[in-house]
Amino acid sequence: MRLRRPKLVAAGAVAVLGLALTGCGGGDEHAEGHDVTDAAPVAATGSLEHLASEAGCKPNMQTDADTIRQAICKNADGKFVLATFATDRGQAEWLSGAKDYGGYYLVGRKWVAVGDEKTVAALRGSLGGTLEEGSAHMNPGGSHNSSSGHSS
Repeated sequence: MRLRRPKLVAAGAVAVLGLALTGCGGGDEHAEGHDVTDAAPVAATGSLEHLASEAGCKPNMQTDADTIRQAICKNADGKFVLATFATDRGQAEWLSGAKDYGGYYLVGRKWVAVGDEKTVAALRGSLGGTLEEGSAHMNPGGSHNSSSGHSS
């Protein structure tokens, strides 16, 4: 059975799940929204299951839709979310929204792995891709550490 979800809902779900895996990302020494490292050798391609196998994990499928497939994975390096996309445009739109939540992203052609910096850097050895950092200081919809004392 295939579920159909709007692109923004899927992006938000993975971004929130990514935050749960990586923390809020505040206090990082890297400039927000910029690549953390240069591009690796040619990135892996294929289905979510193939990419998960290359990364050494058995995927726990969370979303299986026409435009995006995502799973939670865990290997010796840590826990991460692996997502594959039907189109390059779908991936670009998802990344644009997801990066507002901070975190670390390993980006290949039509796939993204989201996790903490150490985990996605280690994945780069088996999957290739480009390591990118989200905008840790963006916080749509609220604050992690509200100090204003005001409530709505």
